Amino acid sequence: MIGLSLLVACVAVVLLVPTVSDLLSVVRIALSAGPRPLARRAHPPPRLLFIVPAHNEELLIGTCLRSFKHLRYPADCFSIVVIADNCSDRTVELVEQTGVQCLRRNDRAQPGKPRAIAWALAQLPLIDYAAVVIVDADTTVDPDFAMHLALAGPLEDKAVQAFHGVRNPAETSLTRMGAVLAAATHRFAYPLKQRAGLNVPLGGNGMAIGTHVLTRFGWRAFSICEDWEMYAQLTEEGVPIEGVPAAIVYGQEARSLRQSSSQRQRWTAGKVTVLMRLGPRILTSGRIGIHQKLDALGELAALGPVLHFALVLLVAGLALAGGLSHARLLTLALGASLLRPITYGAAGLAVQPEPWSAVASFTFLPVYAAWRLGTAMRALRLVGDKPWVRTQRHPPQST
Repeated sequence: MIGLSLLVACVAVVLLVPTVSDLLSVVRIALSAGPRPLARRAHPPPRLLFIVPAHNEELLIGTCLRSFKHLRYPADCFSIVVIADNCSDRTVELVEQTGVQCLRRNDRAQPGKPRAIAWALAQLPLIDYAAVVIVDADTTVDPDFAMHLALAGPLEDKAVQAFHGVRNPAETSLTRMGAVLAAATHRFAYPLKQRAGLNVPLGGNGMAIGTHVLTRFGWRAFSICEDWEMYAQLTEEGVPIEGVPAAIVYGQEARSLRQSSSQRQRWTAGKVTVLMRLGPRILTSGRIGIHQKLDALGELAALGPVLHFALVLLVAGLALAGGLSHARLLTLALGASLLRPITYGAAGLAVQPEPWSAVASFTFLPVYAAWRLGTAMRALRLVGDKPWVRTQRHPPQST
C-alpha cells in the first residue's frame, strides 16, 4: 500500500511540474525590470526556404502549394521545395504542375518525415537562406506568414515556431476542441514562456530552424516525434526557440477517433521516447538554467490536456477507492495539476469565433478522454525506434 501511495505521489508531482513552471514564469515576469529588448529586425527581408515533406499527399498538396502564391513577401526572398517521400500516388505529378521544385526520394528501408527532411537538407543550398521552414502538406499558410517570421529576425542562430492553427475547425467536435487547444497553446501558454525567457516547444508544422543552427548541429531528429526531439536537442544546447503567434499555418485536424488514433499514439510514444533519451541530458546541461530545465522536462512529460484530465480522474479515483494513506492530500495535488489546462482551455474558448459551438463540442469530452486513455496504453508498444506513421488525410470541406 505504501508503494502504491508513492506511485500516485510521483504521478501527481510529474503532472504538477508544468503548473509550477508557469507560476515561476509569472513571478519572473513580475520581478523583471521591464520588457525584454526587441530583437533586431533583419533588413532586407531574410531569405526563407520552405520545405514540404509529402508522402502520398494528392488530396491536399495542391491547396497547400497554392496558398504560397498568396504570400505577401518578396518573391525573390523565398523558395519552396517539396520532398516526395516514397510516393505511389499523384503527388509528384500535382507538384510538377504547379512549377514548384520537387525532390523525389525512394528509400523503402528508411521512410518517414524525419529521414526525408535530413535527406533533403543534405542537398539543398542552406547557405543561401536565413532559415528553413517546415510546412506539412496538409497545410495552408496565411498570406502574412513569411512577413511575421521575418519580423522575428535575425533568424540564422535560433529556431522559431509559428501558430499551428486548425484548418477545419467547424467539421466535428474533435476539430473544434483542436482549435481551442491551438489557441490556448499559441496565444497564451507559449507567450508566457517567451516573456519569461524560456524556449517555446517546436510543433513540427510551421517551425523554422536557422541555417547557422543547422550548419552547426545538423538534423539529428529521427524519432517518431521529430519536433519534440528537435526541441529537446536545441534546448539542451542552449539554442533559443521563440514563438511567433502572428505567423499562422493551418493544418488539417483529424475529424474522427479512428483517423486520429495513429497520430495520438505517435505523439504519446514519441514524447516518452524523447524524454527517456534526452531528459537526462537536459537535466545535466550546463548551458541552461534550472527554470529552463524544469520547464523542458515538464513539457516533455506533459500528456496533453485531455489525457491529463482522464489520468487525474483515474488515479484520484483509485487512490480514494483503495483507501491509500494520505488519499485526500494526493487527490488535492492531482486536482491542482488541472488548474493549468483548465485556465488555458477557458482562455482558448474565449477567443473562438463561435465560442458556444466550441463549448458544445466539449460534451464529447468524456468519450474522448476514455478513448485517449486507451490510445495511451496502446502507444507504449511504439516507444523506442519505431517506424514513422503518417496521419490519414481526408478531402477538404467544400467552400
